[in-house]
Amino acid sequence: MVAMTKKLKTFQIIFSDPSKTFYCGGDQVSGRVEVEVSDVTRVSAVKILGLGCAKVEYAKGKQRCRQEAEYFRYQAVLQMQDQPTDADGSVVLRPGNKYEYTFGFELPDQGKLVSSYKGKFGYVHYYVKALMERPQQPVLECKKSFEVEEPLDVNTPDLLSPAGGMKEKKVTCMFIPDGQVSLNAKIDRRGFCEGEDICINAKFENTCSRIVVPKAAIIAKHTYQANGRTKVLRQKLSSVRGNHIISGMCDAWQGKTIRVPKIKPSMLGCNIIRVEYALMIYVHIPGSEKLILELPLVIGTAGLGSRTNSVSSQDSSASTASQSWVSLRMPSDPPSYCDVTRDCRLDQPLTPLLDDFDGDDSPIFMNTPVFQYPPPPAYSEAEEEFNGNARMLPVC
Repeated sequence: MVAMTKKLKTFQIIFSDPSKTFYCGGDQVSGRVEVEVSDVTRVSAVKILGLGCAKVEYAKGKQRCRQEAEYFRYQAVLQMQDQPTDADGSVVLRPGNKYEYTFGFELPDQGKLVSSYKGKFGYVHYYVKALMERPQQPVLECKKSFEVEEPLDVNTPDLLSPAGGMKEKKVTCMFIPDGQVSLNAKIDRRGFCEGEDICINAKFENTCSRIVVPKAAIIAKHTYQANGRTKVLRQKLSSVRGNHIISGMCDAWQGKTIRVPKIKPSMLGCNIIRVEYALMIYVHIPGSEKLILELPLVIGTAGLGSRTNSVSSQDSSASTASQSWVSLRMPSDPPSYCDVTRDCRLDQPLTPLLDDFDGDDSPIFMNTPVFQYPPPPAYSEAEEEFNGNARMLPVC
């Protein structure tokens, strides 16, 4: 931010390393305050303020809920080297010169800060503010923000342990029992980083008379607290779905994957703002509420994630994908008629699902994807071994 007045030409903050995208706890924040004037100006003092705070604000009816929390504060009076000062400590700045006030301070240790955040009803903000005091004139100020990212390692034993659960729901139609829907799901760990695949092993059972659809989604939960009240905002980040399950049938997911999108790590250290994630595995039941199972997730800092488990997960998903593609691989030789007439239906639909729509009017039936083998060969192109001798089949 640059302040401009009749006497002030330039007043700005420049960090020592402008290319640095974020800071961590314990890092040094340094830079300079540049000042240029267009007229002779007397400056009583130039002060620097470093501040990190969280703020929540939203309306609850006619009431305005608001709360703040401070994480660090640094204040100092800056001095210029080789610049004469008056008895009261003030200096005279003259046009044509560029004056620089250097500053530097250390952020609190890791674990005492929270990562920068900006949401719908709150934020966590870090900035440096410079204040210029002049005799009998208003105080001028300029401000420059910087990002803080607290490392979150998901290599802890708790986050490397598997998580799972089971849910079931009894379905009724006009108060008449109509069977039930159940699901049992498990994931190999709870801690992930962006770009990693979550492998889901699940079993779904449908004994009601309706056609149900199993789905999974990564959910973000933003919690804001102010004036003793809590406001929760949920957001679906990514989703996958399985095949329709008709009445009396079961379906199983063996290593079905959903990728963690590019998102901020979990924020668990702030007492007024929390960002949590969960894997929601659910079954859409037409005319009834969904059957939902939520497994909590912790999203860690990229580069500090579980690299070993990530590699194993990716290898598992790659092997599963390779096996699925092997089953779909085109035969190198032309098939015979007995191969062509074989049932070639696929376990998974090839057509992409554009929208994950959960409305009551979602389609019950879906079109079977067309999977064509190459045309059968002409009789003149095929050879058979008959009693050890090759012979050409007659053309009809």
